[in-house]
Amino acid sequence: MPLLEVLLKELIKQDFNHIVINIHHFGEQIIEYLKCRNDVNIEISDERPLLMDTGGAILQALPYFAQSEAVLVHNVDVLTNVDLKGFYNDFCKSDDAAWLLTQERNSKRKLVFDSNNNFLGRFNNETNDYDGNGTIPNDCKLLSFSGIHLFKPQYFKDFEVKPCYVFGLYQKIAENHRVTSKLIHPEYWFDLGTQEQLKNAELWLSSKR
Repeated sequence: MPLLEVLLKELIKQDFNHIVINIHHFGEQIIEYLKCRNDVNIEISDERPLLMDTGGAILQALPYFAQSEAVLVHNVDVLTNVDLKGFYNDFCKSDDAAWLLTQERNSKRKLVFDSNNNFLGRFNNETNDYDGNGTIPNDCKLLSFSGIHLFKPQYFKDFEVKPCYVFGLYQKIAENHRVTSKLIHPEYWFDLGTQEQLKNAELWLSSKR
């Protein structure tokens, strides 16, 4: 079963009824694959003319979210049973601009949050590169990104639509609004970016059947 189908089934199970899919590589096949679906409202944000990167993808897709109070972003290569709807409902009740779902796990790249849990930037454990302002505060938290985040569209409306990274946008938003971390502790979480990781996920899920 394609990873896209796995994610669609999970989102539908958790009562998400409007899904926007960014396409670029193999875009035609994805469109063809989705033609037969009538169980959920799916719209396509087409990046085949120009790959927009993680931030530009959101900016380009903003017109699809005109009626949305909040938006859940989920990487297609992340497999987990996080209570997405629960986080979404709680986020809508908050005054925050965005929530970045994070974990306390080993990873090369970390998200940096200050003592008030507001997003500052990214830190690379291997190179010690930090893209925030100044130096990393001593009382900061370093957390791993889960590949899932939530945002409210109005905080993106003043950005120019162009290729960019989403964490750069979040840094700018966090200067005046709250972009916070929410730790997740799901039963399982897998990043399926490599064949080895895909195999590990298959083995683990098979052992639970």
